[in-house]
Order: sequence, then structure tokens, then C-alpha cells
Amino acid sequence: MTFLDNVKKRRTIYAIGNEITVSQDRILEIVETALLHCPSAFNSQTSRVVVLFGAYHTKLWSIVMETLRRIVPPEAFAATDEKVNSFVAGYGSILYFEDDATVRGLMETYPTYSDKFPVWSQHASAILQFTIWTALELEGLGASLQHYNPIIDAEVKAEWDVPDDWQLIAQMPFGSVVAQPDAKQFAPIENRMKVFRSIPPCR
Repeated sequence: MTFLDNVKKRRTIYAIGNEITVSQDRILEIVETALLHCPSAFNSQTSRVVVLFGAYHTKLWSIVMETLRRIVPPEAFAATDEKVNSFVAGYGSILYFEDDATVRGLMETYPTYSDKFPVWSQHASAILQFTIWTALELEGLGASLQHYNPIIDAEVKAEWDVPDDWQLIAQMPFGSVVAQPDAKQFAPIENRMKVFRSIPPCR
């Protein structure tokens, strides 16, 4: 398969399970390789991750569930309960962080670009998320990207001894694919892309 074939295959998978044939070591190899080789502005390497398996994965979604229980009206909680339990059903979770201390240091060192470094940090995180997501799909795993930050930040940091300067960006539950997603819908490409040719295209 080509790289673009792999990009096409990556989808958001909500129906996940915990019976997988991929080893934890292989999953960690994917995460470590992506973390080492994904690009970042000025090679700043601001991205950080926490990988949770087993009871640690379950604990994350317990934190999410109990946090939401305190703020979601009881009459509306059934849908929330169902959604969070769909993540619990998976095999593991990856937490994505950006190191604010490194970003602040870059802002001070390169004041001309000071306002850009927080944005570029988010770019680096997005590249890392997409790379890991696509690599997990190639191993036959399904994943989705969730954003329960900032309401869970303090408890997550306390539970897993995460440095204060690590800013939680996203959570990625993953596992076996229990059900395929619906067909993806696409906005017209002509509304999203412009091309200007200075010479005739090759034939």
C-alpha cells in the first residue's frame, strides 16, 4: 500500500474492543518512533505522551465519567454514560501533551516569533496524533480522538505524576475494531483547493 492509501484508510472508530493481536511492545514502538521522528518547529520537540494500558486505561475513563457526572444534568447523563463506556471498552489510551516550558523558552529565545510558538506547538501535536493514529490503523486497531481537557487535567496530572508544564491536548482510546464507521462524506474539492499552473502539465 502507498502512503496515501494508508491516509485514506484511517478513520474515527468509536466501536472498539479489548481483544487485540498487537503486542503492547509493538504499540509502544509505534508511539516512540512517531515521537522521535515527527517534525516540530525549530526541532523543538515539544510533544509529550502518556500511554495507558489495562487498569490505567480504565482509570482514565473513570476520571472522565466522574468529572462529567458532576456537571452533566442527571436527565441527560445516559448518553454521556454510553459514550464514555464505549471508550472504556477499548484496550488502551494515549494522552497527548505539549510542554509549555519548552514553548515559553522558545518564545523568550526568539521574540520575533513569540506569538507563533504556541500555534506551532499545536501543529506538532496534530502531526504526532495523526501519525500514531494512522500507524495504529495499519496494525488493525481502531481509535478516535477525544478532548475532555481541561476539566480532567488536574486529576490526570495527579494520578500519573505528570509535570505541571505539560498541557493536555487530547485523549486517544484505541482497541480492536468492533464495527466499521459509516461512509465518509466529503465537501466538494473545488471549494477547498485552488491550483495555478505556470507551465503546461506533463503528459
